[in-house]
Amino acid sequence: MPVGTKGRVLVVDDDQSMREAIESLLDAAGIASTGYASAEELLAVGAIDDAVCVISDLKLPAMSGIALLDTLRARGAKLPVIVITAHDTRGTHDNALYHGAAAYLPKPFSGRALLDAIERVRQA
Repeated sequence: MPVGTKGRVLVVDDDQSMREAIESLLDAAGIASTGYASAEELLAVGAIDDAVCVISDLKLPAMSGIALLDTLRARGAKLPVIVITAHDTRGTHDNALYHGAAAYLPKPFSGRALLDAIERVRQA
């Protein structure tokens, strides 16, 4: 089944241009998406039931991508989370995976790398 035929990808990034670029990429690939400027906004809406995955920036203004991941897990959500970051270090990579990130992509990443990560988590 091609990516995007079931579910939606939720994109959390406080950088509006990055969020919109990811949403445009997903749209071009036929993948439905919804963007959120913060982890708190996503959690307030609670629209994770039919989602394929969450793509979340690591550094967000209040709640970080890791804190979002932890909160989703504490609420019982098994939704895969792909962590993206412009602050790539060995420590941030290892920390994201330790907390259960399904994938980790340092910025800048290629559109193909993101689409491949979404496909991998969708099939897992």
